[in-house]
Amino acid sequence: MIHPAAQADPGSSDTVIQFDDVFKIYQMGSNEVRALDGVSISFHRGEFWSIMGPSGSGKSTMLNLLGCLDRPTAGRCLIDQHDVAGLEDDQLSDIRLRRLGFVFQSFNLIPQLTVSENIEMPMSYLGIDADEAADRAAELADMVGLGDRLGHRPTELSGGQQQRVAVARALANDPSILLADEPTGNLDSSTGRQIMELMRELHEQGRTIVMVTHERHVADYSQKQLHMLDGRIGRIEEAGSS
Repeated sequence: MIHPAAQADPGSSDTVIQFDDVFKIYQMGSNEVRALDGVSISFHRGEFWSIMGPSGSGKSTMLNLLGCLDRPTAGRCLIDQHDVAGLEDDQLSDIRLRRLGFVFQSFNLIPQLTVSENIEMPMSYLGIDADEAADRAAELADMVGLGDRLGHRPTELSGGQQQRVAVARALANDPSILLADEPTGNLDSSTGRQIMELMRELHEQGRTIVMVTHERHVADYSQKQLHMLDGRIGRIEEAGSS
């Protein structure tokens, strides 16, 4: 079963991410840079958020905290009720492996591996049986429209197809939260629309998605838009409110 998350109610109030007065401060020589400056916000199960803002607004820092790639300087950052600030590196790695799925602008596929092998990679780290992993990879590849490309390598695929493989790989561990960093950034407009339609379908199936983008037409696929400015929340817009 590939979509247990599809059973979740997209309108559920279950909190999967919670920021309580979160600060992320970098020391740049004698200067203190507040990449996040007292951010408080909750993301609920089944929601689709986009994070927007100019360079230096804090959106990438927020995504790093969401992805357990960094810890806050102060405040609480809870991912599925786990406070990131208090975890060791191996505990952060375990959360990334078991609870999070990542889709990157640059795809980050392993060129020597086939489509199937790239999708299977997270499952191998989870200790899933090889035959079961292959079956799930085939199911996921079919879901993203690449069921006939399982034996191909990334260099034999278009950019859009590579991103579809990346989406399938991100779902291999059945994550609580799907994180996307500029998922259409390296794609032409037509292919980008296809990827965003796929993201919309995943949201309609009950997936929780948080996406960073600088493109308004991409953000319009999301349910809620979080606009960052100078490390703070500038405003939050509901879908269709702009």
